[in-house]
Amino acid sequence: MKNLLLIVTAVAVVALAGCGKSEPSRPAIESVASLVANPERLKDLRAQCKADHARMSDAQCQAVAQATRQRFMSGGPSPYANDPVPPPAAPASPSAGTASKD
Repeated sequence: MKNLLLIVTAVAVVALAGCGKSEPSRPAIESVASLVANPERLKDLRAQCKADHARMSDAQCQAVAQATRQRFMSGGPSPYANDPVPPPAAPASPSAGTASKD
């Protein structure tokens, strides 16, 4: 009888230990390269980091910041490349058709 009580107690302890609260799993951290390639996802994560940095992992918010810097400082075409102001004209050179008179 003592053995049966001991076994039932052990099973109850193991069952209750399995029901304990566990830390919620955090989603995998998205890489900087994937965030640079997906600006909409980057925008969403920037808003989430700004709103609740404690809920987001520090590593994820750092990846978001790095991706933002890379997108801002990228060597892509300038948004000002099609500036409506034309460059200044080259200075006029003396025409070849006129000869100096002596």
